[in-house]
Amino acid sequence: MLLLQRRGRVTAAELARELEVSQRTVLRDIEALSGAGVPIYATRGPGGGFQLLDGYQPELSEPAAWQPSNRRPGRPRRAAVRISPEGRRLAALLGRLQPLRVRRAVPADEDGWMEATFRLRTMDGAVTDVLSLGPQIEVIEPPELRREVGRRLREAASFYFAGGEV
Repeated sequence: MLLLQRRGRVTAAELARELEVSQRTVLRDIEALSGAGVPIYATRGPGGGFQLLDGYQPELSEPAAWQPSNRRPGRPRRAAVRISPEGRRLAALLGRLQPLRVRRAVPADEDGWMEATFRLRTMDGAVTDVLSLGPQIEVIEPPELRREVGRRLREAASFYFAGGEV
């Protein structure tokens, strides 16, 4: 995205050469960015290539400012939750938190609540998915997901309680 932001229109061959990957990898990455909501479009023919929609300003910093991740490369980030049996059924029915992986090594409590994990693709998507399950789920980690779910719940509750305090 930084290359597209800086240079405007860039061909798949130029991106592949610059990033030292295959053109097929560039095409997969472009498709993934587009699927994640980044407005990238292609222009065919001579002078064509990929570019960001005019006016789009991604919130990116220079690579030198990027912080290293504390997870292993190539491994998707996962969130851990406690979920009720009804929450598991609801998640499957609504297609939320998929794939939801129940931790069989941790036994269910007396009410059937189990620990599970799901792939954390985007924070907003995860917050929406968790909120869609209502009181049938509790976020364990990451802490930023737990905080954001709590913040959104307090915001929603303020509409229903006098004075805005919950």
